[in-house]
Amino acid sequence: MGIFQTVIQAWKIPEMRKKMLYTLMMLIIFRLGSNIPVPGINRAMLASMFDSNSAGLFGLYDIFSGGAFSNFTIFALGISPYITSSIILQLLAVAIPYLEELSKQGEEGRRKIAAITRYTTLALALIQAIGYTFGLFSGILTDSSFFSKCVIVLVLVAGSIFLMWLGERINENGMGNGISLLIFAGIVSRIPTAIKSTLKGVADGTVGIISVLIFCVFAVIVIIGIILVQEGTRKIPVQYAKRVVGRKMYGGQTTHIPIKVNQAGVIPVIFAVSILQLPSTIAYMVPGSGFANFVQKYLSSTGNPGVWIYFVLDILFIIAFTYFYGAISFDPVQIADQMKTNGGFIPGIRPGRPTSDYIAKVSSRLNLVSAIFLAIIASLPTLLSHWSSLQIGFGGTSLVIAVGVALETMKQLETMMMMRNYSGFLK
Repeated sequence: MGIFQTVIQAWKIPEMRKKMLYTLMMLIIFRLGSNIPVPGINRAMLASMFDSNSAGLFGLYDIFSGGAFSNFTIFALGISPYITSSIILQLLAVAIPYLEELSKQGEEGRRKIAAITRYTTLALALIQAIGYTFGLFSGILTDSSFFSKCVIVLVLVAGSIFLMWLGERINENGMGNGISLLIFAGIVSRIPTAIKSTLKGVADGTVGIISVLIFCVFAVIVIIGIILVQEGTRKIPVQYAKRVVGRKMYGGQTTHIPIKVNQAGVIPVIFAVSILQLPSTIAYMVPGSGFANFVQKYLSSTGNPGVWIYFVLDILFIIAFTYFYGAISFDPVQIADQMKTNGGFIPGIRPGRPTSDYIAKVSSRLNLVSAIFLAIIASLPTLLSHWSSLQIGFGGTSLVIAVGVALETMKQLETMMMMRNYSGFLK
């Protein structure tokens, strides 16, 4: 009820209503574009191709694109080129001094990194579009001329760049993280189709009632668990020493440092899925090749023994990205220095290096809990679908991202409303 009350209160404020409507309009544009087909495609052959591979290499990629990939629409590439380029830039920022220096230059540095990310996205989208047009989808083109293929490549690249632009516009004029919301919209749009196919499977007898009930119970547990982890914080007590300035006494109060249990949010899950989809993306470009067969067998969530390899890699990547993102977004040394400058200290811990070490230790333990939780929730449905006949196409990874993005968006909405109230009070 608190969520609906927050949305209703925000809707009554003209400024917030404008942001909400702008975000909704951008998402509607995304969904409309996801249904505009690329020209020159034999739709019957396309449907046949995806019917035979719906549970294989194409499954998760199609979920994230909101069905745009299986329908081969102008948004078929989705937002994956942008996510991949973001991962590359964040990893290179640790190894390349120039990028590391840019990340420390404030707003100006962020603008330069954003520009580099855009150019990298363009290059990746071009490579991916060429691979799809001249590889995976070459056999279903109504016109196989070079000019026709170039048109399709340009349409796909333009669609991916347009999605990047949509995400950035949401960040600037709407609410929430634009890229995450686009992924969220793609996942949520598949729910009606998943429910319909599940009900049809139950009616046909191919899907058992027990499997459906297990999934529903699992979904409820996941949603509750994600909310608890996302909202959970560890409060480190901080005591400020008393000091006299002129005739006034300052300090002496007790406060705390709130450290979120899940500092990285859903970013580790999104990044892990993007990395795991890279081999599949390359396999799309060379269908029927030995590499594609290798990926299908050993690196696919439906292969055997690929399901186990995928399961282990998914866990390892989520844990690695949780620690990586936590390290770049939370600086214990900076917090310890600020406390020391203001006369603050943690009871029982000396100021300076011991304080930063203590905060880093607490943060590392929280990251471990968060990483294990995200890894289990995101990976377990892969095994459940492998052992059962239930193919709902909306597993743990999708649930983690959908619920996590919804919570983060609501948090930002509450923060914006709070800042507005403070601003009105100061006036």
